[in-house]
Amino acid sequence: MKRLYFGTDGVRGNYSSELINEAFVARLVAAAVSWVATKNKGLSEPTVLIGRDTRSSGVILERAVIDGVVAAGGSPVPLGILPTPAVARAVRFMPADLGVVITASHNPAGDNGIKFFGPQGLKLSDADEIEIEGLLAESVERKSGHSAYSDNAVLDYIDTARKLLSANSLTGWRIVLDTANGATCRTSPIVLSELGADVVGLGNTPDGLNINDGVGSEHPEALAALVKKLGARIGIAHDGDGDRCILCDEQGAVLDGDEILTILAIDAIDRRVLAENTLVITVQSNLGVDAAVTARGGRVLRTNVGDRYVIERMRAVGATLGGESSGHIVCADISPTGDGLVAALRVIDVMQRTGKPLSVLRMGLQKFPQRTTALRVSERRDLAACINLQSAVAQLETSLGTGGRVLVRYSGTEAKLRLLVEGPTPEITDAGLAALEVAARNDLTVL
Repeated sequence: MKRLYFGTDGVRGNYSSELINEAFVARLVAAAVSWVATKNKGLSEPTVLIGRDTRSSGVILERAVIDGVVAAGGSPVPLGILPTPAVARAVRFMPADLGVVITASHNPAGDNGIKFFGPQGLKLSDADEIEIEGLLAESVERKSGHSAYSDNAVLDYIDTARKLLSANSLTGWRIVLDTANGATCRTSPIVLSELGADVVGLGNTPDGLNINDGVGSEHPEALAALVKKLGARIGIAHDGDGDRCILCDEQGAVLDGDEILTILAIDAIDRRVLAENTLVITVQSNLGVDAAVTARGGRVLRTNVGDRYVIERMRAVGATLGGESSGHIVCADISPTGDGLVAALRVIDVMQRTGKPLSVLRMGLQKFPQRTTALRVSERRDLAACINLQSAVAQLETSLGTGGRVLVRYSGTEAKLRLLVEGPTPEITDAGLAALEVAARNDLTVL
């Protein structure tokens, strides 16, 4: 059975669309509360924590979420603007029965969405989401009283993150921090400043409409330029809800999630503290990660794209480090989900212990030449029925052999076809990607 509404990471779309509107959100949340009550053998009045990012539509949708919780017999606890990982942590440690985050992550301000965290602060499985969809009512009665905001979650999150490094250990460090005009504007700067850093902010003036607008992990150009100009030790960029981390070294070079994961994995292997000697990544990550980690004596496991699939595999094998090239970094000994601030602090810890700048640490990963593109399509036609594309993939895989790989998939959050080619030389990857794009355009309506 297929999911109708959930994508790779919750439900997401343009605000006021058929998916993201007050009525549907109230129905969806009511179904989720009913689901968690059933899962917990008739749990009465489930406690539901509610966080959001800085989008203007979040204020309206927060009320719809509260209505949905109340309609299903739950007890809503709004947390206000808070990073996604802080909500996940709060579900685990407050504790609560369910977490709801109103966010569209790295998407533009016109979009919004809903992410759920079940007991223990874990993202829901595909099976869980199918069950919730099966509980959707035609409508819910929307009447709720006032729910007071709680600061407990943000205070706990800041205190926990601050303790990852020694007191005043960032004294003398200049750090450029891009918070994407999003949910981390009230948390990451506080933590870094209280550790002694001289924090220079970017994307730190949210107005409800400028989240991810030319800033954040999807747009690190301004971060890189400012790091280089100011002679900062490191640059840190989050996405709109704070579960991603992209870094910039002191020379202005940008590090993606693959480079961050490789730094953390190699350091943990060298210190013999990498749980199960295993790093979990997705099919999107560069083959160079496998080469770097296995050369050090570690093991790499791959999953489908989506940090929840990474987390599921990590839990299954007992690993505590995993993530995605997009910057979702999961340090499971600290956070039950991807956490951009935790990832940045962990890398800083490696820098301090080794005495090596980020420009040196990043050299642990030698990437295979890779080219990617994303084509916006009018509909998600079954890829198996795309004859030209299937033929192009088969030919390219045969020519690459073990010296590269091809990945063709639809985005889980947008109407886009994503194409990836890795190979031994840039020329081969360029030609391969061009061939795939031509084939895709012959099979699909590309906008």
